[in-house]
Amino acid sequence: MAPADHIGQRGGAKISFLLMVLVLGSLGFTGYKVVPVYFANYQFQDAVQDESRFALTGYPKKSTEDIREDIWKKVQELEIPAKRDDIRVVVSEGKVDIGLDYSVPIDLKVYQFTLQFHPHADNHTI
Repeated sequence: MAPADHIGQRGGAKISFLLMVLVLGSLGFTGYKVVPVYFANYQFQDAVQDESRFALTGYPKKSTEDIREDIWKKVQELEIPAKRDDIRVVVSEGKVDIGLDYSVPIDLKVYQFTLQFHPHADNHTI
């Protein structure tokens, strides 16, 4: 091949590499922003399920406010953007129902969106 044959190919590898780095960097940044939010929701859902299962097993049985306070502590621990009054706790006839709706705004600098979460658990029998 003569040197003139390579003229159209110069810099092609550099541009491909830069595009690949840009795409991978964008994916990494998005993951950095989004994954912790989903992980916190997973941990919170697990805590809500545990609370609903075991809220009425101890002595003395927990009141609605005791359950709400336990859930509120978990909300604060996981830094979930919710208010204490948003936590729904219903205790009736040996059944416990706990829920919370919250949203987390995600800012990716060039795109903003909101993730909606609706963790819920109860101790109803199947």
